[in-house]
Amino acid sequence: MPYGDYGSSLRDLPRLRDTRRKRASSWDRTGGNEDWITIRPGETATLAEIAGAGDINHIWMAPGFDLMENTPGRAEPEILRKLVLRMYWDGELEPSVFVPLGDFFGAGHARPATFVSLPLQMSPRGGVSFNSFFHMPFAQGARVEVQSELDRQDVSLWFYIDYEAFDTLEPGLGRFHAQWRRQDPCDGTDQGSESNEQFLFGGTNLSGEGNYVILEASGRGHYVGCLLNVHNLRQTAQWNWYGEGDDMIFVDGEAWPPSLHGTGTEDYFNTCACPDEAYSAPYHGLIHPGGPNWSGYTTLYRFHVEDPVPFQQSIRVTIEHGHANKRSDDYSSVAYWYQEEPHRPFGLPPVTRRLPHPL
Repeated sequence: MPYGDYGSSLRDLPRLRDTRRKRASSWDRTGGNEDWITIRPGETATLAEIAGAGDINHIWMAPGFDLMENTPGRAEPEILRKLVLRMYWDGELEPSVFVPLGDFFGAGHARPATFVSLPLQMSPRGGVSFNSFFHMPFAQGARVEVQSELDRQDVSLWFYIDYEAFDTLEPGLGRFHAQWRRQDPCDGTDQGSESNEQFLFGGTNLSGEGNYVILEASGRGHYVGCLLNVHNLRQTAQWNWYGEGDDMIFVDGEAWPPSLHGTGTEDYFNTCACPDEAYSAPYHGLIHPGGPNWSGYTTLYRFHVEDPVPFQQSIRVTIEHGHANKRSDDYSSVAYWYQEEPHRPFGLPPVTRRLPHPL
């Protein structure tokens, strides 16, 4: 049985299926209750090695939940940026998913928090268990790995990787991809003699040059969303809103202004009026809302489930860092998309360049 023409909505649940449901998990092979694996510093653990055609449609992980409180002297901090998630489809040599494990599931700045969206969720206590419901089809095999780049701490990892096994995978299905990027700090401008209002709202951007780049991909596919982390690095007692950065998505090499040109940071993430409280909805929300005067850590998400952005040759997803790219905050992101292989290879910065700044 192939992938099939049924969906996953409540309306489609009565449709009978001939696929085979399977799972890779960390269950205790001795029959005991030690249902986890241990990953030592520098080690890479293969969580799933699947042959043939199939579709991963649920991943649950609880990575070292006893280590994630970032209590000084208690355990090695920032483990969610030091654990790396990689996924490979159909025997490819370059991973299609290459992301710090925490960021992939929504734990921006290596800080988990309870939130609910359609494709990703972090569950109580305080977001220590992670879930993905993205569908990840493959025709000839799949491999899922987690690498530890911790210095001294072993990590216990509980996991499920649930999938359907098919006889064949029909054409026309893109492969799932996820990429992490960071610019720390963004290349902003000096306030100089400008008033606070002029600095935050003045100036023009008539090219899109200098925007923060969330995704740059080549081939045929569609972009399905992102997670954006902002660490407000501007120290001031004045009004210190980090936003006003327009989103600009350039499809198939189009010139500025792109067909998809937005109106501001919070607008792209489907909010408005400078939000400062945690909120989660199926397709958009704020996982970390920042502190007083929008200080500290912010994490936003937007998923294009009902409105994916197709591209035939290339896509460049960008957003201004402050209006006209004036602000110099720490930006990082995860982009999620599907495309035909081969994809443009991408890497991951070394662990020292992934760690969040302390508050």
